[in-house]
Amino acid sequence: MRGETMQTIIACKTCDLVQSIGALTPETTAECCRCGSVIGERKTGSLGRTAALTLAALILYAPANLYPILRMQLHGAYSESTVWDGCVSLISHDQWLVGAIVFLASIAIPLVKLIALFFLVLTAKAGSARGRHERTWMFRIIAAIGPWAMLDVFLLAVLVALVKLGELATVLPGPGLFAFTAVVVLTTMASASFDPKLIWNPAEEAS
Repeated sequence: MRGETMQTIIACKTCDLVQSIGALTPETTAECCRCGSVIGERKTGSLGRTAALTLAALILYAPANLYPILRMQLHGAYSESTVWDGCVSLISHDQWLVGAIVFLASIAIPLVKLIALFFLVLTAKAGSARGRHERTWMFRIIAAIGPWAMLDVFLLAVLVALVKLGELATVLPGPGLFAFTAVVVLTTMASASFDPKLIWNPAEEAS
């Protein structure tokens, strides 16, 4: 009916209470009336933020994988190790499964995620109506594989190396470590800033 605000029925993901919310104005959120969890959010500038964060992560992706993450000096011998060197070393020592996991989590998945996010931004900005269901599933997959970046595990492994080898050798973090950390943080922020509603209604970005 005219003059009425369109209501959306939604279930809270925290307490499962089913309730209705009206149309949200830009930069506002709707909270569950029982537990206070956020059940609806209206973002503005989502595409611009996501594109900027994704491009920054893509720029840092190359140094994150090309520059050494660790530098070690032991009895006059100096060595540097990149993420790729770690994968090759694991495979050469018949640790195929571990090497494959490191390769996927540290090299392949972050790149695929960044390319997919940039694709979603471009298609949403163009107002494309093709493949909306497929793009929605793409975003869901991106959100699902986010934890596979394993930044905490990666940094813990570096910390263990620094502590264990500290008394035997000079071990220093390389520039690749900082770039890798920045890529993971920027990718996480880009994924969080993208509003999947823009896949179906790009006009909301400008409203």
